[in-house]
Amino acid sequence: MIGSSVTIKNLNKWFDDFQVLKDINLKIKKGEFFSLLGPSGCGKTTLLRIIAGLESADSGDVLFDSESVLSMPPNRRPANTIFQNYALFPHLNVFENIAFSMRLKKMDENEIMEKVEKLLFLVKLEEHAYKKPNQLSGGQKQRVAIARALANEPKVLLLDEPVSALDAKLRQELLIELDNLHDQVGITFIYVTHDQAEALSISDHVAVMNEGRVVQYGTPYEIYESPADKFVATFIGETNLMKSKVEEVNNEFIKVTTPGIGEFVCYKDKEVNENAHILITLRPEKIKISKKPLKGENVFHGVIEEEIYMGYQTKYFVKLDEGYILKVYKQHINYLLDETILTWKDEIFVSWDPNDSYIVEVE
Repeated sequence: MIGSSVTIKNLNKWFDDFQVLKDINLKIKKGEFFSLLGPSGCGKTTLLRIIAGLESADSGDVLFDSESVLSMPPNRRPANTIFQNYALFPHLNVFENIAFSMRLKKMDENEIMEKVEKLLFLVKLEEHAYKKPNQLSGGQKQRVAIARALANEPKVLLLDEPVSALDAKLRQELLIELDNLHDQVGITFIYVTHDQAEALSISDHVAVMNEGRVVQYGTPYEIYESPADKFVATFIGETNLMKSKVEEVNNEFIKVTTPGIGEFVCYKDKEVNENAHILITLRPEKIKISKKPLKGENVFHGVIEEEIYMGYQTKYFVKLDEGYILKVYKQHINYLLDETILTWKDEIFVSWDPNDSYIVEVE
């Protein structure tokens, strides 16, 4: 199978007086795994439905390989959609669910048999070919839906929150299978999700949406490490947000003062002037924490107000001497009992590299 590139140009959509999509522009490369990520109501599913042909656009265009598809009905577009509720035929077994579209096209029976067997092998359901959907687990049903969609040999596979109905462990397993499947079939995947961990773990590129707009586009690394604004910083993972005033500007760094923290040095990723009021983001896992005094810049003293042990890491909420509550995540690289265990009410020191704190807003 060969994928298509997908280009969204100046796309707008209204429902009555409410504008759901606001001037969306995106370029999705041929054969990539692309995610539309955002909270409920941000417009991501509406955008997916317009790409599929299940909704109309009020203005703008959607192109597959430079050819506009807006005038094409859904059944003529080289795309198939996987829905959250699987949409399987309950009276047909797995084999017949996958073969359904091929039978509609009146394909040769031997060809149908060969193709379905290949798809069953691809989604690892050979042993379940003659079971009905009600005899399958949620993950197995989703794999049937994927195989049925691939039976049409689409150039673009559209996935609308396909694993949200599954439990956490099964979600992770199916995501890995989806990623492997994408590598095998080579077509373009456009994946809609509200779960930032899902999008970051499987995507080549991500478009973060909020209130009908694309607020940031980039690789998972770029989205997480360099959030474009306050919304992205808080929606993608967890962070410390610090309202600060610029005291001194140098070539690469700025010195700021922050209520509840004091003075520290931050990376200058945006142009700012002295006395400007800014918002800084600092990821909790970037911060060092120790009972012993730490060396370097941005070192502060505080007390652990709360600790949450999670096995692979512990989350600390540290009250600094000036009053700010700082979130600090410590990864447990070694056997925990071989480390100095930090606990509630311990006096500690925290520090972070200036390169790890970024400006997300300038007033």
